[in-house]
Parts: sequence; structure tokens; C-alpha cells
Amino acid sequence: MFKAILARFKQGYKTGKFPLKGEPKLPDNFMGRPEIAADAGEADAKIAASACPTGAISCENGKLCLDMGKCIFCGKCASVCPKIKFTKDWRLAAFRREDLIIHAGDKNPFDNPNETTVQLTPPKEIVKLYKNSLKLREVSAGGCAACELDFNVLGTLAWDMGRFGINVMASPRHADGILVTGPVSKNMALALEKTHAAMPEPNVTIACGACAISGGIYAESPETAPEVMEKFKPDLYIPGCPPHPATTLDALLRLIGKL
Repeated sequence: MFKAILARFKQGYKTGKFPLKGEPKLPDNFMGRPEIAADAGEADAKIAASACPTGAISCENGKLCLDMGKCIFCGKCASVCPKIKFTKDWRLAAFRREDLIIHAGDKNPFDNPNETTVQLTPPKEIVKLYKNSLKLREVSAGGCAACELDFNVLGTLAWDMGRFGINVMASPRHADGILVTGPVSKNMALALEKTHAAMPEPNVTIACGACAISGGIYAESPETAPEVMEKFKPDLYIPGCPPHPATTLDALLRLIGKL
């Protein structure tokens, strides 16, 4: 026992300062919240859409739009259309599906909280219920394991989401919410529905990653069952492919009113 205590003293404090102090350490090639020039129009949308593998680019009222719920952050659109730029901002999650759509000229809602229609906070009843403790059951509904692995990182010493009262449960009967990854394959549809039904009321549903939100690159596959997630009506959407741990932790802390 004394050897274990001594080893911990030698190891020191390993948990990162984010989000309590400072910003997260992001890789050099990290692609965060997109920015679209105000003058990006229909011609630009056609060029960008031709490079997008998931149909995340569209045109609305003559303006280019990018749906982060479909985006896999590959950067191909920005490589062919200079009016699209991916910033280093990790704050991507939204509480409403429509808030994941970025229009030409939109400002970052986190930089301009008083000038945005984006809902930056969850309903008060959710914060009241889960501000001290949020127990989640994670379900991989046919994913490639990237989202699952980056979510699991949050349980390690470096991130330690448990210090905020957020933990992963082995049983949905002990969970406050379900975090879904993957496009919901037909083989996983029933299992996901049973898991969701096993949770006590009230509960929250979190769609984590492009696949869970929109189907991602599997959106057109006949082997997926997107109607399952539509029926659940998620309370939180975390875009990415996969979402960076900083993105997910920021989203969960906003969900329980810690940020």
C-alpha cells in the first residue's frame, strides 16, 4: 500500500487543466467549428457540395449552408472552396438539431451569446435534475468504434469526467441517460430500443457523432434504421467524426449546467 501511495506522489497530478482553467490541447490538424464567408452563394455551394461525401453542404436563399450534423470534418469542402474555413473551436454541440446548421455569414454563437438565436443552454429542468450527477449508458449502435474510443478517453486520468459527477453505468436501469454512437444498424435497432426503454423516467438522449445524428457516411445505406433516433428526439447533439474528447466534455458540462 505504501508503495502505491509513493508511486502516486511521484506521478503527480495528471488531469488536464481544461475545462476549469485554460483551453484544451488540440492537435495541429484539428478541424473545429466551420466559418462561412458572408458572400458564399449558390455557385460556391455547388463547388463545395461536389467534394462533400455526406451531403452536408446545401444552399438556402442563395446562401451556402453547412450541416455539422452531417459533416465528418474531412475538410474537402474547404480545400475546393476558400469561402469555407474550419477553425480550432471545439465547441460544436447543440441542444436543437437546427442549431447544427451554419449559414454564410453566421458568427460564432459562443463569441456573441447576446447576438445569436442558437440555444446555448439546455432546458432548466434538465440542469435541475442532473447538475450534481449524470449517469450515462453508452450504446454503440453499429459504429466503427472511433466515437466510442474517444468517449471512453473521458474516463481516464487525463480527462476524469467523474470529477464533475458524470459516469458511465453498466446497466440502463441505473442510468439517467443514454449516449448513442453509430448510425443505428438494423441489427442494433431493437437492442437500442430495449436499452432506452429500460431507463427510468425522466431521462436524456445524446446523439454522439455524425453517424448517430444523421447517419454520416452510412446515411443512404439500406442496413440502417434512422427512424429509431428520430423517435427518441435527442436532447443533445455532439457532431464530429469522431467528436474530440474536449467537444464531448464541453457538451456534457453544458448539459448539466457546469459551464
